Formats: sequence, structure tokens, C-alpha cells
Amino acid sequence: MRIRGAVLEQMGLPRPYAESRPLAICELELDPPGPTEILVRIEAAGVCHSDLSVVDGNRPRPLPMLLGHESAGRVVEVGAEVEEIAVGDRVVMSFLPRCGSCRECATDGRLPCSAGSAANTEGTLLHGGRRLHRDGQLVHHHLGVSGFADHVVVDAASAVVVPDAVPPDIAAVLGCAVLTGGGAVLNVARPGPEDSIMVVGLGGVGMAALITAISQDVREVIAVDALPAKLARARELGADRALTPQEVAAQGVTADRVIEAAGHPRAFETAFGAIGFGGTMVTVGLPASDATVTIPPLPITAKAQSVIGCYLGSAVPRRDIPAYAQLYLEGKLPVDELISRRIRLEDVCSAMDQLADGEAIRQVIMFD
Repeated sequence: MRIRGAVLEQMGLPRPYAESRPLAICELELDPPGPTEILVRIEAAGVCHSDLSVVDGNRPRPLPMLLGHESAGRVVEVGAEVEEIAVGDRVVMSFLPRCGSCRECATDGRLPCSAGSAANTEGTLLHGGRRLHRDGQLVHHHLGVSGFADHVVVDAASAVVVPDAVPPDIAAVLGCAVLTGGGAVLNVARPGPEDSIMVVGLGGVGMAALITAISQDVREVIAVDALPAKLARARELGADRALTPQEVAAQGVTADRVIEAAGHPRAFETAFGAIGFGGTMVTVGLPASDATVTIPPLPITAKAQSVIGCYLGSAVPRRDIPAYAQLYLEGKLPVDELISRRIRLEDVCSAMDQLADGEAIRQVIMFD
């Protein structure tokens, strides 16, 4: 079938992207789903820093590639071997499919699936192959999803059914921002009622971590970012304190659990310096591959501190996404507050500029 999507032609083009146009809005051919795959009509897709990291070249991927990985939509067709998903279901995409049989899949989300990771690196679907073509040329899949399009074919392992009551824009954000930020809090940091929790970096993932922390009724929630507008937003959402990195250092502020969600070396250093005695830092941000940090090793031993890496919120998507959807429906997780603006597919390049400038929390492309 013919579809319309945003294809990345070249990485590392100069900014502003609204002028250099690294993403071309074009028509493509989409093959029917294979036995373990589904065809989905996309309703909404979030613009995430992981998309920007491919556009700016920090996270190289094979090109040309149809970008987008945080999305939700309605199932149009299912493959012969698909049993848990039906035509008409609203599904949320997960950008790291789990094969369910490798050693890594047996770690309850702690380690990413080896087969899913390999497929993402190659730009294929979970069981291999590509379903996208343009003028006779293969087009690569982005993280098994390629959600910046009106229709996608994904492996059934890349999709999770959610209730119809969850709006499509909310559903899309559940698949990456909430899954990653919320998982860093619930699956890894696991704060108790007497703990304080600090979130460093208030982008989409950081704000998702913040609202998840607030929903847990911990002793104190501290938001940290360099941008005053984001600190003001954090206060509105219920943070007990909202500080700049300079204020954290000058005041010697620490926390029992610290989430680093910016993917920047200075944010990592700020978060590390704020770990309290016996505390834990969870780093979920994805820095550039050549990024380095300078931290003193002594406190890790002398203060019994821990630093834990966390990819995709150490999530099991089929377990966690429905749980976050239920929290949203119960009014306990205000995911709608993460959405900065709703845009058209044609606005995706300018959306990348806003993301790079730190102006946006989550921008969502609406297809309906």
C-alpha cells in the first residue's frame, strides 16, 4: 500500500532544521504484514530526543530511514501467527521488542533483548527484513516502528494493546517517555515513602519521571533543570522544590534517589554529586557515544552509594504500559501535562529545532 511519512535522508545537516530539511515528507510503499506482524494506522506520534539523536548524527543509523518510534494507532490487519492483538485494537508501540526467549529477556526488563537490539541496529523488524520501499529502494525501519507515517507494519512484539479510553496522543507518549522515565522510578529507583527523589533534566523522559515520582507520595520530590520555564512547570506539576544545577551545588542539596534523564555529561555530574548517603543514582539519559564525565570515586565506597544504568526504564512493555495506562485513567498520572503542542507531520523539522533548543517537553504529531 502507499503511505506517507518522514524519511531521514542525511544525518548531521546544519541547523535550523526547518531550513536544512533533513526529513523529507514523501510517499512510500509498505508491504503487507508477515506472519508475526501487524499493520497499524497511526493516530499520533511523539517527537523524542532519540529521533533527534539520529537527525544530528549522535546516534548513527542506516539511511534512508523512516523515523519515529513513540507512536500509537489502530490495528488494521494482523499476520497469521498473531494471537494477542486483534483488528480494531488501539496499540502503543514499544521501540525495543522482546523476543521472549533470549537470556536478556529473562532478566525482568533489566537487560534489553539481544534480538531486538540487533534488529534496531540493522534497521529491520524483529524477525528480520524491511517492509518499506521508495522508488524501488529499501527504506530502513527506526527502532522497529518508523512511526512518523500514517501507516506502519511492526512485529507484534513491538505493540501493546491499551483501552480505547486512552486517547491516541496519550497512548503514544506512554510508549517511550512514560515507559522510560516512569520505569526509572518504579522499576529501578523504587523509592519508599520516607525517601526523597530528585530528577535531573526535565525533557519528556525527565518530566515523566517527575510525575511518576509525585504519584508515589514520597517524602520530597526535587526537580532540576537549567531552564526557568521547565522549573516553573515542575512546580505547577507538584514538585516540592525546583532548582538549577548551580543551586543544587551551592546549597549542597542531596536526595535518596536521583534520576539523571538529560543524557548530558554535566547533568550526570550534577546527579552524581547529589546522591545522598547510602543513596542511588539511576541514569536513563543517552549521551553522545564519545561523551565523558569527571566524578570522584571515593563517595561510592565511603558513602555506600550506587550508580545504576537503566535502558527503556528497565521495562517489560506488555506488563508496564497497561499499568501506566490504568494510572492515567484513574487520574493518578497526568500524562497530558507532558504534551507541549500537537503538530502536523509537515512540522516535524521545526519540531526537531524546538527539541534541540530545549523548548519542548513532548511534541506530538497528530494524524487524525
